[in-house]
Amino acid sequence: MSRPVEVVLFDFGGVFTESPFSAVEAMARDLGLDVARFAELMFGAYHLDTDHPWHQLERGEISFDQAREAIMALGQQAGMPVDPVDLLMRMAGGNLVREPMVQTLRDIKAAGYPVGIITNNVKEFRDGWRSLIPVDELVDRVFDSSELGVRKPDPAIYRQALQGMGNIDPRRAVFLDDVEQNVLSARDIGLHGIHVLDDATPAMRQLRQLLQLD
Repeated sequence: MSRPVEVVLFDFGGVFTESPFSAVEAMARDLGLDVARFAELMFGAYHLDTDHPWHQLERGEISFDQAREAIMALGQQAGMPVDPVDLLMRMAGGNLVREPMVQTLRDIKAAGYPVGIITNNVKEFRDGWRSLIPVDELVDRVFDSSELGVRKPDPAIYRQALQGMGNIDPRRAVFLDDVEQNVLSARDIGLHGIHVLDDATPAMRQLRQLLQLD
């Protein structure tokens, strides 16, 4: 019997690890800053794809040092003199791996499903995030925004991933992400989309049911 889904695609941060944005909220509170303004200063409107320095960084258009300098300048203009490095150190400390999600990944591979990761990421961080779980063992392809020159939620990155996984019909693929707009963009081109919340259990349950693992 044919499977309804042939390929499984995951985001990384916020799916296999706890959400990095909890560190954003904590730092903003410690500094007495509005969380939404602070987050947008650091990372831009994350549900969009813009020319904010962090978005340029994730598309591989500028270096981390260039993005840091530009964000610090934006902070000075906004009366928020902050350094992205301080925030990233906090985020790295909160990169707690969700072992149940990693086990789900192992079960998916054992069941014979090809797996890909679609991540908005930074060239300079490549070795760090890939060391958190056995990426090379459990993942067939990684689609990194900083290498492809395109980032979520641009639908082009999903199309590149589908092509890279074997020219897969989007209706035969599922994608998981902790950013709702990224899930909606994937659904817009036909993928099954699963939104991963702070409690990842419902998303894992939904995925297992879709893949007929239980």
